[in-house]
Amino acid sequence: MVDLKKQYLKIKPEIDTAVVNVMTNANFINGAEVKSFQNNLESYLNIKHVIPCANGTDALQIAMMGLGLKPGDEVITASFTYVATAEVMALLGLVPILVEAKEFDFTIDPAEIEKAITPKTKAIVPVHLFGQGADMNAIMDIARRHNLFVIEDTAQALGATYQLSNGESAALGTIGDIGCTSFFPSKNLGCYGDGGALFTNNDELAANLRMIANHGQKVRYYHDVIGVNSRLDTMQAAILDIKLKHLNRYAESRRTVADYYDKALVGSEGLMTPNRIATGTHVFHQYTLRVLNGKRDALRSHLEERGVPSMIYYPLPLHFQKAFENDRYPKGSMPISERLSSEVLSLPIHTEMTSEELEFIVDNVKSFFNA
Repeated sequence: MVDLKKQYLKIKPEIDTAVVNVMTNANFINGAEVKSFQNNLESYLNIKHVIPCANGTDALQIAMMGLGLKPGDEVITASFTYVATAEVMALLGLVPILVEAKEFDFTIDPAEIEKAITPKTKAIVPVHLFGQGADMNAIMDIARRHNLFVIEDTAQALGATYQLSNGESAALGTIGDIGCTSFFPSKNLGCYGDGGALFTNNDELAANLRMIANHGQKVRYYHDVIGVNSRLDTMQAAILDIKLKHLNRYAESRRTVADYYDKALVGSEGLMTPNRIATGTHVFHQYTLRVLNGKRDALRSHLEERGVPSMIYYPLPLHFQKAFENDRYPKGSMPISERLSSEVLSLPIHTEMTSEELEFIVDNVKSFFNA
């Protein structure tokens, strides 16, 4: 699905130099490379504060802690997403309120957010799924009218932009109160281990997030609040600082692959190619088809037999997961999310794909429907 070795080989001299410098200096925690990456990512996103941390799940948890959310508070997010988004809510004693997706871009439906708001609602966590943004204009309007926090889950869409109601363009993750991302190796900006970060323009909030991520301390051994230990290590920061320079090229490479798939597969009976929203850019963390008429699993088996990898993101919406079973979510309560989980199939997409690989993949997809 992702060829990280080819990507590494293309930038090997830069990466190797950065890694050797870290080894030579032997400052493995909070080395100068962490601050350098932080500053460069702030510039890239045009955001005042980037707070590096250990992984994307920690970023979400620290965000909710930093906003002062308390056990029993309700937080609205999508049911059609990865578990981490809601998992941290449950770990903190918050109440995840799961709502429906929009059918054609897979992101959370603002109309369903509005319906789910109660006096206990404190925050919304939109997920920018597969590489493009949720409807942030509508979500921010809802949040302002109901005095709610917005935490953007940008783990799959770092580098994508969104057009605001005033006509200005903003990086996803910089629109709400806090943005969160993951640097998991397969992400558009991925390190060679685990890593994550939070983004905010709020000075006071940034100071609080930094303190929480560092055992609740501003000054060493003086702990003002209960915090966690969540650091981006120096080696990963050094690698990310190099890869950040290539992020726009990576996004363009992914869009080129997506364009090829679109052109080759559009109009194929039984397939729906990904929708691209008019209000933003798509960085294609995944290229996700919908396979209609109950043929998704058969297509996946067909591709696997011919050496073509594919993945299902996600085979169950969260409201069908045992960990989140709740009487408020009976079968059929979110028909779009339920249908998407039975139809979605992601094809390989990464920065080093060749025309021969793409042709092979497309030919094998088409051969299934032409058999």
